[in-house]
Amino acid sequence: MDLTRERLTTLRTGLLRLHKALLESERAVYERDVARITTTGQYLNLVLNDPWFAWLRDLSQFIVLIDETLDLEEPATTADADRLIAQARELISPSENGHGFARRYFEVMQRDPSAVLAHRDMIRVFGTLIPG
Repeated sequence: MDLTRERLTTLRTGLLRLHKALLESERAVYERDVARITTTGQYLNLVLNDPWFAWLRDLSQFIVLIDETLDLEEPATTADADRLIAQARELISPSENGHGFARRYFEVMQRDPSAVLAHRDMIRVFGTLIPG
């Protein structure tokens, strides 16, 4: 595997782990505050359509963008990887005064230690993604 593809795959894997941790955190709060989720189908429907989970779609869509880049006929370039890594760093920046994803990400990290650990792990992933 070439270095660019390896960097993008590492980025994707890290973001998927973070996404999973954030989904689990939101599910726990949803079940505490709104209603118990009883089936996988119900959970998937909520994740895709319920406003409660809408803020996570930015991260979901970004992971899809990486997948699409990896699936292109022409291999991704070093510049492509550098750009996607920079965009991911920007996305994964919690902000108390931000909007959308950044604000909600900040709020989740305030209430859930597992989200803080997932964020730490993602920062470590960024540390391994040496610029091309």
